[in-house]
Formats: sequence, structure tokens, C-alpha cells
Amino acid sequence: MPTLSLLAQHVTRRPQRMALLEQIAEQGSITRAAKAAGMSYKAAWDAIDELNNLADQPLVTRSVGGKGGGGARLTPSGERLLHLHQRLQAIQTEVLQAADDDADLQLLGRLMLRTSARNQLSGRVRAIQPQGGNDLIDIELPGEVAIQAQITRSSTAHLQLQPGVALLVLIKAGWLQLSAVSEEHDPALNALLGHIEQIQVEADGPSEVRIGLPNGQTLCAQAPAEQLSDLGLVVGSPVRAQFAASQVLLGTQV
Repeated sequence: MPTLSLLAQHVTRRPQRMALLEQIAEQGSITRAAKAAGMSYKAAWDAIDELNNLADQPLVTRSVGGKGGGGARLTPSGERLLHLHQRLQAIQTEVLQAADDDADLQLLGRLMLRTSARNQLSGRVRAIQPQGGNDLIDIELPGEVAIQAQITRSSTAHLQLQPGVALLVLIKAGWLQLSAVSEEHDPALNALLGHIEQIQVEADGPSEVRIGLPNGQTLCAQAPAEQLSDLGLVVGSPVRAQFAASQVLLGTQV
């Protein structure tokens, strides 16, 4: 079992995403900020997408290319969050110093959530519709974008869902079905419209497609290169991402 001092050092170490925010504020460059935060350029872009997706308003604005590999700056919301994080760090240090038992800190660590789902979006419950033994949850994403999730009635009760409750919306990249905006879509599926910002071709698997939504959030999808070619989808193309309500996972803060 680690000593209290070692565990305290681990817990108080700045999360890498927040360290990236600090470096973006100082450097004004994604490339330089990523290097200073100990991240790859791609990991930095992914982190920025996650931060913007989890916030009601974008925390970072960015531009592609140019000197230094692309500029970036914090929005007023990002500056407020960074300031709050710095204040929380000081408070956290005091709390950890007051801990009497390593077990208390280990329990706190287990309560911190990490998930394998690539798409993590902030949202809010708009309405709940009973549907047999399940509930259909109407969700509003930033920018008044609406989607639905289908969960069991017991899950609704467990998460204590009601209109107005803030949600973490999780969607696996492999669950997104891509199509051209001009094609007809299945009205039974959720549909989010955006444009393709980046396609990363993988030699031994599906391509990773980064999709920018009008509300500033970003989706990550997976699709075979042949499918993208058949659909005429390239960087800059408008695209529709579809997924079933049953493929939307929900989380709330305890």
C-alpha cells in the first residue's frame, strides 16, 4: 500500500487536460502547449475536443495550421475554469494533508470515473417519456440540439433523472452510422448534422472521422475507407451521424 505522502502527490498532480489548458493560456500554440504538457499533437486535439464537449460553451478556440502547427486560446469560459481549477488545487492540498488514512484517499480514487466511450457530451434532461418497461429520455445538448436515449425505468430511478438534470452523454465511436446529408435518414434514429474536420486513415482498421457540430461539440466516428469513398465523404463534407436511442449511455454526478 502506498504511503499517504506518495498517494497525496499522485492525487494532487494536475490532470493532463487541465495542464494542457494552462499551457494553451501561456503558449497560444497547440504544438507548443502539447509538448509542454507531455502530450502528442493528436492527443492534445483529442483533449481539446473532450473539454469542449463536456462544457456548455467551448473552452478553447483553435485554428488549423500556421506557424507552430495551429493557434489556440482560452475562451472566457476556459479562463474561468482554469482559475477555478487552480483554486481547487489549493483546497485539495489542504484536504489531503488532513486525511488520516490511506483507505480514505483510495476510496476517493475509485469514485473517479474514466470511460472507454470516445464521445462524451454534456447535456440536460428535457423530458421523460414512459415506454413499456423503459423510459425514453429527451436530452438537450448545447445549442438546443435534441437527441433521445432509451434506458430502463430502474436506471431512470437510479440516476434520479428528472427535467433539468445535467447529464454526461456517452456514445461509442463504432455506434455512429455516417451518411451524406443529401441521403434519406431513418427517423427512428438520432441524427446529428456536422462537417468532417479530419479523417485519420488506419492501415489495419476503420478510419477515424472527426466531426464538428454547429454547437461547438465534436464527435469521433469510425468508418471503413471504402464506405467514406462510396459516400463521397471527405474533409470539409457535410455529414449526418446517426445512432439508436438504445446506444446512448447516460451518467450523472453523485
